[in-house]
Amino acid sequence: MHSSSFVYFLTNKNNTVLYIGVTRNLPFRIAEHKARINKGFTKKYGVEKLVYYEVYPTIMEGVSREKQLKKWKRKWKIDLIESENSKWKDISHEVGVDEDLIQSVKDRITS
Repeated sequence: MHSSSFVYFLTNKNNTVLYIGVTRNLPFRIAEHKARINKGFTKKYGVEKLVYYEVYPTIMEGVSREKQLKKWKRKWKIDLIESENSKWKDISHEVGVDEDLIQSVKDRITS
């Protein structure tokens, strides 16, 4: 992952909660969510399944898109996800997230 920013959608195991975020390092950020190390919304609701992401050349463009998407109706967000991932599969492996990365994130935080 060599691009400057990523906008991503996470959901919980039942696909009932949507979370939109932006980051410069998508694999590491998703591993943080999966490790449940950060307190807050995603930990509280078990939101760790990556179902959609977009790539942007700058963080400013990514932040702008994130803000735009957060204003969208839920139906529009669902349609966007389903245009690329109709079965709502966890696609975190596609961006390089595996158990080793998740464990290294946990280790980094606890050491």
